[in-house]
Amino acid sequence: MASMASPRLPFLPAARTHSAAAAASPSASSPSPRRALKCSSSTNDNSVHLSSTSRPRAPAAGGVGSAGLNGLRAPPVPVADSPPPAYRDPQGLHRPLTTADLMGTNGETLKVAYQGFPGAYSEAAAKKAYPNCQTVPCEHFDTAFQAVENWIVDRAVLPLENSLGGSIHRNYDLLLRHDLKIVGEVRLAVRHCLLANHGVDIGNLKSVMSHPQALAQCENTLTELGIEHRQAVDDTAGAAKFVAEEMLQDTGAVASSLAAELYGLDILAENIQDEKVNVTRFMMLARDPIIPRVDKPFKTSIVFSLEEGPGQLFKALAVFALREINLTKIESRPHKKRPLRLADDTFSAPIKYFDYLFYVDLDASTADPRTQNAIRNLEEFATFVRVLGSYPTDVSEA
Repeated sequence: MASMASPRLPFLPAARTHSAAAAASPSASSPSPRRALKCSSSTNDNSVHLSSTSRPRAPAAGGVGSAGLNGLRAPPVPVADSPPPAYRDPQGLHRPLTTADLMGTNGETLKVAYQGFPGAYSEAAAKKAYPNCQTVPCEHFDTAFQAVENWIVDRAVLPLENSLGGSIHRNYDLLLRHDLKIVGEVRLAVRHCLLANHGVDIGNLKSVMSHPQALAQCENTLTELGIEHRQAVDDTAGAAKFVAEEMLQDTGAVASSLAAELYGLDILAENIQDEKVNVTRFMMLARDPIIPRVDKPFKTSIVFSLEEGPGQLFKALAVFALREINLTKIESRPHKKRPLRLADDTFSAPIKYFDYLFYVDLDASTADPRTQNAIRNLEEFATFVRVLGSYPTDVSEA
């Protein structure tokens, strides 16, 4: 069996801007300092430090945005003496300012967070979801969630499940911890490449590094190539970056072709995943939900918990089956706030059961009365119900 090591890669340096540094000193009356997180824009070498819980205040009078986190400011609102630009139609008449004027249909003004280094598959998914957005790499999944919550970015695109590796459990847990809404999904075909520095052949490689899932998805191919040693790291693009920066001659990386281009590596082999159909489903997160519709395919994601007892899960699923609502996924996760529950039965001592949350994807929109009635029915006996989002189904080619 192949051995595996786990070196810790350094992430992008956190160079603070002058304005951010000036705002970092709390006043005497401010609450205790919170843990700072790093979130770096791929188009700027500076890193933005954000607080884990604060939200920006309402804009001050006079059209000036209020001071945000660590010196960041919310966008100013128009006032009477600072009117928005005038627009005219082809006949020369004024027309109202629309959302499309402020943000193009492809998201030209959107900042979209993803986890990993530039060149990661998550960045490719963000570009597919919002083609002209400004991507913002984040060190951890939790950082991306908080970047949206704290108005540092507008959206986050994060993986939820893979056709080979299964569910990304960390992000299921974070969906419940944070108050963000799923506003869309995007599927991305993952095509792994074997990368190395210039002049290095496959025969020179004794080791390969990448994300654990990427290594698992290429296990047989790497063995056939004679590469036995594996090194697990946090990110595929981060592995490529490390190989390039250290000029390693006996170690390669499993990453995307974009990572090879960004970090100046050679592609020694393409499509090295053991199964050629390898698709990752990403969720698009925002602070506010979108308006659900019934004139196009929609999906709804919910999470709920139940009392212990025979037939409880069957009863929960029946509220959808009786209304002919298809379920496309069900995932159980431990209820971390209540990991164990006591239940009385015929024995003298109460029995301890593990408590679980159930994440379910419905092939329906919350604008559909059947979905509304099913969720109301579920709320009658479930101990907890939360709608994570109702959003368009991705029907495009991965």
